[in-house]
Amino acid sequence: MPATPRGATFRRRVRSAGGRIIRRFGLLPAGTPDGRGEDAALLGTSWPYEVLVYFADTPEALYQLEQWYEALRALDAAHPVVVVTRDSRTAAAVRRDSGLAVRTVAHYTTLDDVLGRSTTRLALYVNHNPENFTCLRFGSMVHASLMHGDSDKVVTVSNQTKAYDFSFVAGQAAVERMARFSTLYDAHARCVPVGRPQLDAQLRLRAETRRGPVPTVLYAPTWEGGQPSAEYGTVASHGLRLVRTLVESGRYRVLYRPHPLTGVRDAAYGDADAAIREFLDGAEAPAGGSPHATDTHRDVGPAFAAADLLVCDVSGVAMDWLATGAPIVVTRPAGAAVIAASPLLDLAPALPVAGLAGALDLVDRELREDPGRDERLRLREHYLGDTAPGAATRRFVTACEDLMTVRDREVARIGRELSR
Repeated sequence: MPATPRGATFRRRVRSAGGRIIRRFGLLPAGTPDGRGEDAALLGTSWPYEVLVYFADTPEALYQLEQWYEALRALDAAHPVVVVTRDSRTAAAVRRDSGLAVRTVAHYTTLDDVLGRSTTRLALYVNHNPENFTCLRFGSMVHASLMHGDSDKVVTVSNQTKAYDFSFVAGQAAVERMARFSTLYDAHARCVPVGRPQLDAQLRLRAETRRGPVPTVLYAPTWEGGQPSAEYGTVASHGLRLVRTLVESGRYRVLYRPHPLTGVRDAAYGDADAAIREFLDGAEAPAGGSPHATDTHRDVGPAFAAADLLVCDVSGVAMDWLATGAPIVVTRPAGAAVIAASPLLDLAPALPVAGLAGALDLVDRELREDPGRDERLRLREHYLGDTAPGAATRRFVTACEDLMTVRDREVARIGRELSR
C-alpha cells in the first residue's frame, strides 16, 4: 500500500532524529565525519580569512594536517588562515593544538553562502579526500595541494593531482617525478617547489640534541596502504625479525616508530606492530645506552633527533631524513607495490626480505663507512631545496602570496569577460 504523506514525513523525522543521536554520541563508522557543523551560526555571515585549509577527515588522519601547523601559523601572521573541517571532533583537536581559526561546516550550501560574502583567495589541501571536491567547486579561489609528505610512492603521482590548480612540492625531484610518470600533466607549470617547512623545527631539534655513545637505529615503516598496489609497508614482512636482530646484537638501541594507520586495512600489520612493541618493551637496554622504545609522538622531530641511522620503507620519511645528512637504508616491500627508479632509491642501500640475514652487517657498514654520504648530500638539495633554517617556511609563505596574486588577476579577468 502506498505510503501516506504523513507516514513518509514521520519516517523522515525518525531518520533525522536517529542521525542526530548517532552523530551526537559518536556512533559512526571509522573515517565518517560526524557532520556536527556550525552551519546555523555561519549562514548569512562573512569571514576575514584570506586562506582556507580544507580538511574533511576524522581525527585518525590528523597527522596529515598536524605537520603543517607551524608553516600555517607563519602564513597566518601575514594572511589570516581558517581551517575548515566537516567533523566536530577534528575541529576540537585542531583548535586545541594549532593556534589557528577553525570552522566546522557540514553542508555545501553553508560554504557557498559564506565564501560568497568573503574575500578568501586561496584554498589548501593536505590529502586527496574525495570530499575535497566540495571545496574545489569554488572558482573564486586558487586551489593548491600540499599533501603530507614527498616520496617515491606511486601515489605521489596520482591522477587526482590534476584536480588542483597547483601542487606544492618539496623540490626538483618531485617535479621531475610528476613529469615522468603523470599523463597529460604539465608538471613544470603546475608544481611549485617550496621545500619541506616541517624540517625547520626538526633540524633545530636535532642540532640541540646530544646522541649517546650507543648508536640509535630508527625503524620507521609506513602502513599497508589503501590498496595492494600501494603496499609499501614492511611491518609484517620485515619488522620483528629486523628489530630482533638489531636488539640482540647488543650494538644498537632501536627506536621503532610505526605509522599511525598501521593495521587499519590489514590485520597482519596490526598483529606485527603489536609483536614489535611487546618485544621492545621486554628487551634489555644495550650496555651504556638508552632503553629501546616505541615512539608514537605526534611529531617525528624527537625521533629524528635521537637517531644515527634510519631504516624505512619507500615513503616520505626517507625524503625528510635526507635533510639530516645521516645514513639511510630503504626496505623493499614483499608485495606488488610499484617501485619506480629514482636517484635516492638508486643510491640508498636496499633491504629486501631476502636480505634480512645480512641486515646487521649492512647497518654496521653504513654507520662505520657511510659510502654514499657525499652523493646523498648532493641529493639533499635536489629533493628538498634549501634546507637552511627558515628557508622552506619563507618559500612556502611567498608561494602562497604568489598564488593569491594569480587569483586576483584571474578573478579580474573573468570579471571583465562577464561585463562584456
